[in-house]
Order: sequence, then C-alpha cells, then structure tokens
Amino acid sequence: MNWETFSHDADIGVRGRGATVAEAFAGAATALTAVICDPEHVGTGETVRIACAAPDDELLLLDWLNALIYEMATRHLLFSRFAVRIAGHRLTATAWGEPVDVARHQPAAEIKGASFCELAVRQEPDGRWLAQCVVDV
Repeated sequence: MNWETFSHDADIGVRGRGATVAEAFAGAATALTAVICDPEHVGTGETVRIACAAPDDELLLLDWLNALIYEMATRHLLFSRFAVRIAGHRLTATAWGEPVDVARHQPAAEIKGASFCELAVRQEPDGRWLAQCVVDV
C-alpha cells in the first residue's frame, strides 16, 4: 500500500494505491491525514469503526473519506492506521488514531470535505488499484 498527496489549484488531492481496492482506500485515508500532519507522528491508542455503502466504488470512496473527516472533526482525532474491508459496494473499517495535540501534530490545514474533482477508483494496467479525489481545505 502507498499513498501521496498532490496539488490541485487551491485544494489538495489524496491518492492511495494498493494490491486491492481496500488497500487503495486505506492509502487514500493515510493521504487524508497527511494533508493535516505527518501520519507517522499520530499514535494508535483510540479506535473508531466506520461503515458505509454506495452504488459504486467512486461514491464509496467519497463516503469513506467524508466519514473520516466527520470523525476527525467531531471527536478531535487524527488517524494513522486503517483496516478496510470492501464487499460489493459496502465498506467496513477500523481507524486507529489519537486526539489532536496541536503542539506535537502541528496541523497544517482543516479539511472541509472530499469532492468529486479528480475522483477515480480504478485498476491500473499493472493490476494495482488507485483511489483518489481532491479534498477541500
């Protein structure tokens, strides 16, 4: 699994890749955290379970990322590890993280939501999966 962020006008893109679509979704979630702070500085002491469903993989990615954004905002948490399972267009996941510590995490941005811009979930020619979109900051 790997992840990255990419520039997009005034916003930021998040991208995950993996051997499975679930791994790509987990990578996109890690990239989401990276928009805010370095995921390597986020502990794993708290767990949150998330479930969502959508009519296709692209909308499922949006629902997944927006569910994480909601949990981060309402619980004041950051996440650094994700276990994602996808069956059909239903996702169940566990996210591990810790409360935001402004001095230690030094948050760089606040994410408002995942958008349809650059939205893609697809299997690449090499067989690996890609999951990406732009998030509003």
